[in-house]
Amino acid sequence: MYFKKLEATMTDHHNHEHHHHHDHSCCSTDPEQKSAGADGKYDKVPSGYTGTVWTCPMHPQVRDVRNSGCPICGMALEPETLSATPEDDSELKDMTRRFWVSAFLAFPLLVITMGEMIPAFGHVFSGDWNKWFQVILATPVVLWGGYPFMVRAVQSVRSGNLNMFTLIGLGVSVAFVYSLVALFFPQIFPPTFRDHSGNVPVYFEAAAVITALVLLGQVLELRARSQTSGAIRALLELAPPTANLIGENGEEKEVPVEALKQGDKIRVRPGEKLPVDGSVLEGRSSVDESMITGEPMPVEKHAESQVTAGTVNGTGMLIIQAAKVGEDTMLSQIVRMVSEAQRSRAPIQKLVDIVSSWFVPAVILTAILTFIVWAIFGPEPAMAFAIVNAVAVLIIACPCALGLATPMSIMVGTGKGAQLGVLIKNAEVLETFEKVNTLIVDKTGTLTEGKPKLQSLKPSDDMMEDTLLQLVASVETSSEHPLAQAIVNAASERGLKLSDASNFSSTTGEGVEAEVDGRKVAIGNAKLMRTLGVYSEEIGREADVLRADGQTVMLSAIDGAFAGFIGVADPIKSTTIDAISRLKADGLKIVMLTGDNETTARAVAQKVGIDDVRADVSPEDKHRIVGEFQDSGAIVAMAGDGINDAPALAQANIGIAMGTGTDVAIESAGVTLVRGDLTGVAQALELSRAVMRNIRQNLVFAFGYNTLGIPVAAGVLFPIFGLLLSPMIAAAAMSLSSVSVIGNALRLRSLKL
Repeated sequence: MYFKKLEATMTDHHNHEHHHHHDHSCCSTDPEQKSAGADGKYDKVPSGYTGTVWTCPMHPQVRDVRNSGCPICGMALEPETLSATPEDDSELKDMTRRFWVSAFLAFPLLVITMGEMIPAFGHVFSGDWNKWFQVILATPVVLWGGYPFMVRAVQSVRSGNLNMFTLIGLGVSVAFVYSLVALFFPQIFPPTFRDHSGNVPVYFEAAAVITALVLLGQVLELRARSQTSGAIRALLELAPPTANLIGENGEEKEVPVEALKQGDKIRVRPGEKLPVDGSVLEGRSSVDESMITGEPMPVEKHAESQVTAGTVNGTGMLIIQAAKVGEDTMLSQIVRMVSEAQRSRAPIQKLVDIVSSWFVPAVILTAILTFIVWAIFGPEPAMAFAIVNAVAVLIIACPCALGLATPMSIMVGTGKGAQLGVLIKNAEVLETFEKVNTLIVDKTGTLTEGKPKLQSLKPSDDMMEDTLLQLVASVETSSEHPLAQAIVNAASERGLKLSDASNFSSTTGEGVEAEVDGRKVAIGNAKLMRTLGVYSEEIGREADVLRADGQTVMLSAIDGAFAGFIGVADPIKSTTIDAISRLKADGLKIVMLTGDNETTARAVAQKVGIDDVRADVSPEDKHRIVGEFQDSGAIVAMAGDGINDAPALAQANIGIAMGTGTDVAIESAGVTLVRGDLTGVAQALELSRAVMRNIRQNLVFAFGYNTLGIPVAAGVLFPIFGLLLSPMIAAAAMSLSSVSVIGNALRLRSLKL
């Protein structure tokens, strides 16, 4: 069908992606990062491997055959290509189990700490038993519950990719190890570590509660992240698992879809999903294609109609012949294209990567400075305050929220587009699209249906409509011209029987003559009619009236007398006028380019509401005109569907291919509209604006959160307000920051386009 060469595009696109994936990565401080990705340091997939490949949404250069966590940011990996089988949720189950056990053990610790602060209960919770009870509860939480973080923290230090787990590991282990030493060797601490009653305070509850809260954050984040791929899963679930295969001798059997081959005959019963792309051999039905095109109206299907995998059959029975199966179906192509787009990186990510690469070292430095300042200038016990505040600084910083801000919005946004039949090639296209201010559209096949139809038939007084049409169509049968085809189709729709034409003669630039059923028939322009001596000024005036309506007019003469007008036009798509007004409301300047003559082009432009028209343009002209607009400072999107549009589509800032068009156009496009009408352009524009707005909100949130949180944790409010941030509150805030970034990205799923 339309996506024959999409594979090639995707290969190019994939190469292009790898081209700009290997820049500074989110939380990395490795100066060799640029080359590291490129030389395969993070790609652990052996060549020829066919199983599931896992990759990191924040660092697409990380690829592994098992979900072992990202060596750069430490986050869970995700399958590179989704399948309809249930996703691997082993990490979510593991984190959930660790969270519940840790929460159960950390809660009594919290109660004890709170109790110590209430004067009436202070004496109940004092004494050595309290500290021993705390160490018994806290040890399994930190060593077992926090084990995944500690492993990732050690890996991050080893590999030099400092990340969020470096900070958590450092913060928790400082609090825990300090408390152990204070419990077993209190005598080694000088007075600056002791409280008013001479005891060395311990922070087991902080270490345990921080661990439990970070685990809670991981559980919420893993759950939310699994929803970001919901759109692709929904697309994958469209394909039915089995099909009714009709064998050689007509018997039917149910087989898995994977077993189908090209050329197989398949019966599709009412209400069933179509398993393959192909054509109808027998039967009539209406098919709901909304899940792939976003178009709610069912489409009539009969013999020779093309059908697409994943669409739903209506009330009729269809027997179809498979043309594309498995990986080659349009649905599989769409899923692959969207998966690639979801893993691509937007240019805005580069800024985030640069900030992130310095972020973790800056936080560690801030924690050290916080410790020094409190140790020197803090109130008694100064050292205890210094440790608590340094830990709070380490825990509250969240490089993860920064890293997730862009990829999550892109994942949800491209998935949303795919459900509406708007396929975005990569994140860069989304970022550029919102800046577009000029839309150039091709007329044929973009504004119009691209299939000329007979619009008017005006016979002269002594001629019957059907007779005129039957004679003219008989002459045109042998012509390949689209206008000739429109006349022949109109005759067959009326059930007219065509005759053989003889003595056929064609004059270039004038028309054709032939004999049909013993009558001399001529069809052509005014020049031919003048030659035959049947032309008059009045005929010219009537022809102009039809042309002003957007029709291409042919004149006819039969047996040496004028016989009537034949007006053929390419009907305007039903959605075009609404789409144009919507795009104008979005602030776009719209220009129509066409190879048609000026009169017809202006008539169509007037009907749809376009002011700027360029007619009689060649394919080279289209390419040149796009360049001229760009030179004058316009950001240009070009929508087209023909081979002749490919150079202009490639030249434009954003090329938009109509899915109903040719493979070449789709290859040179950044956006493909499966349904093939301009409503998709308006949807793509609104989608790109919404996604970029969402990314900016996420970045403001992540940067703002860290900018405010770190100084508060360091204690800047203490001299004025006496406020300090407990490491436990810091942990809760840190855990929720990533979840809120993902939650904001998930709002894009409910976008009305």
